[in-house]
Amino acid sequence: MGKSAGKPQEKGVTGPAPVVNEPGKVRNVVVVGHSGVGKTTLVEALLAATGTIDRAGTITDGTTTCDTDPAAVKQQRSVTLSCAPIVFDGVKINLLDTPGYADFVGELRAGLRAADAAVFVVSAVDGMDAATQSLWEECAMVDMPRAVAVTRLDHPRADLDETVALCRRVFGEGVQPLYLPLHDDTGEQIAGLIGLLTQKVYDYSEGYPPTVREPDPEHESAIAEARGGLIEGIIAESEDESLMDRYLGGEEISVETLVDDLETAVARGTFHPVIPVNAPSLVGLDALLEVITQGFPSPLEHEVPPVTTVDGDPVAPLTCDPDGPLVAEVVKTTIDPYVGRVSLVRVFSGTLTPESVVHISGHGLGERGHPDHDADERVAHIFTPLGSSLHGVPHCLAGDICAITKSGSAETGDTISLKENPLLIAPWHMPEPLLPVAVVAKTRSDEDALAKNLGRLVAGDPTLRLERNAETHQIVLWCMGEAHADVVLDRLRAGGVDLDTEPVRVALRETFTAGAQGHGRHVKQSGGHGQYGVCRIEVEPLPRGGGFEFVDKIVGGVVPRQFIPSVEKGVLAQMRRGLDSGYPVVDIRVRLVDGKAHSVDSSDAAFQSAGALALRDAAESAQITVLEPVDEVRIRVPEMYVGTVMGDLSSRRGRVLGTAAESDRTVISAEVPAIELVRYLIELRAMTSGTGSFTREFARHEPMPAHLADQVRKEAGSEG
Repeated sequence: MGKSAGKPQEKGVTGPAPVVNEPGKVRNVVVVGHSGVGKTTLVEALLAATGTIDRAGTITDGTTTCDTDPAAVKQQRSVTLSCAPIVFDGVKINLLDTPGYADFVGELRAGLRAADAAVFVVSAVDGMDAATQSLWEECAMVDMPRAVAVTRLDHPRADLDETVALCRRVFGEGVQPLYLPLHDDTGEQIAGLIGLLTQKVYDYSEGYPPTVREPDPEHESAIAEARGGLIEGIIAESEDESLMDRYLGGEEISVETLVDDLETAVARGTFHPVIPVNAPSLVGLDALLEVITQGFPSPLEHEVPPVTTVDGDPVAPLTCDPDGPLVAEVVKTTIDPYVGRVSLVRVFSGTLTPESVVHISGHGLGERGHPDHDADERVAHIFTPLGSSLHGVPHCLAGDICAITKSGSAETGDTISLKENPLLIAPWHMPEPLLPVAVVAKTRSDEDALAKNLGRLVAGDPTLRLERNAETHQIVLWCMGEAHADVVLDRLRAGGVDLDTEPVRVALRETFTAGAQGHGRHVKQSGGHGQYGVCRIEVEPLPRGGGFEFVDKIVGGVVPRQFIPSVEKGVLAQMRRGLDSGYPVVDIRVRLVDGKAHSVDSSDAAFQSAGALALRDAAESAQITVLEPVDEVRIRVPEMYVGTVMGDLSSRRGRVLGTAAESDRTVISAEVPAIELVRYLIELRAMTSGTGSFTREFARHEPMPAHLADQVRKEAGSEG
């Protein structure tokens, strides 16, 4: 780290990274940062600098190696997790490029699961967003090693000093730059770097890798000023407690000692080096690769996630041992139009080999349309993935990442283990999708294609929840935001589905507000066997959540015993169909108090019809109210937006229950009608500059205001 320029693959040599035979020669690194900071551009530059590809592509042209999703190319954005393996100094680095949009947090969390360390990409022009800060805190909670790559240094407004200061304010004092940028003669372009530990200049003006030389005299004061803070930061993290006293006493600490302590602190996750990089000119890429290979830990130093049996029984903790029991996880599933299902797999323990029979388990995501499943399958081939290219390899051992194809059951988040020893990895946390989008196929053939494509999408995207609402008769896709919804719809259309979207309908209810009586008479005689059933009922409301009660008050057998359940069935059937507005009726007690029967013509069907008619008759003389679902929401926002959010809640008929401080956020608890939350995710992000988030949970049903209920009835009448 700062000791050499490293040994990239020979320029011009393309192809996959070689097969790895020991976990210590692997680094799994997730590349994160908000949209527009240059993550994919940086990964493309690293691929080109190490000779893995001939030239770097661009998102704008749709030529990047790692992002081949048609929806991504169409929208000129990176929306999927991709793996880019490269080799530097004899170490295989699996770069996991993640989307920068908050909507694609599922891809981001999959990258975090597969990685052992993270590179945070921060623009020297645009600063950072709240999502990047939250992600840093999340990595800090598990002590994941992190480094910061500062990009876009060639921009006229680039300010490295301010960017480093911002990173230290947001990320903490453990953030320290290892290099200073070296400008060219015009002062506008980055021509190289000045190493603060080595006190050498790495000059890229003649190309990559750089020429190493002594600094110019005018650089010495800047080096001395920045170097002192860096050395003190490294020594503060050193396990040698005497080192600080020796340094303060004037002793010159050797570069080797400082580098060793730096590498230890980086691997421990307590020191976070900042490396200035400029992808177009390849400046700083070798420095970043040195941090990754020498400072970041190998999979041997990373704990394996908790494992249980398929039945949930605990299993002794596993280690990254190629000879241990096979435990791997599907971190990403895509559907290739030519290859079929392609699964990106991180092997945590054991060794995955071709032609082996494995057990694939998926549990715990049933509420999102991923039913629990277990299957035994043969793994025909194992590949090293690079974008859409797959290169066959003889094995994938613990700590490495590979791809398998044509699995019939593997979904994102599934566990792969041996058939003889099926195991299950604890799933990673996924936030709840909160933006509903109702889709409808245009033709009958599109309905079949829609059903088929929806299954594929859900299999690969655990943040997408599919709901087939039996009450509103809508297919609803619950997405993470507008960008996610756009990509999902584009993928469906790319799969040959002609579809439209329609307004999302909220399932409402009806109930009686006061007692009423109803008379039901179903009498028909049309030759032959007739129909005869008469009943009288009394209806009274129950408390919210009371459901339905049926009380038999028949005296003297005026309604034969065998037909009393028929009346109840008829009432229940009418309750499901609805009354005033066509929504299901809830929370009532119905008493059957009188009736008439015919010795020949009375039947089960006749009394069911009479029961339904009696309830409708009672509704005509009673006051019926529309009930709407009310959700309890918890909204997390910075303090500066609390007033705005609370005012908006009032406009949504919300009731604020209280506020509480949580870290650097304020949590607002409130109850809000569900109909007011259909697009709340989008509107909350807009009013909080993307920093707000919320969760929701059904609380109960409450009467809808009269003017809104009248509007609902009017709309129901027009649809009828």
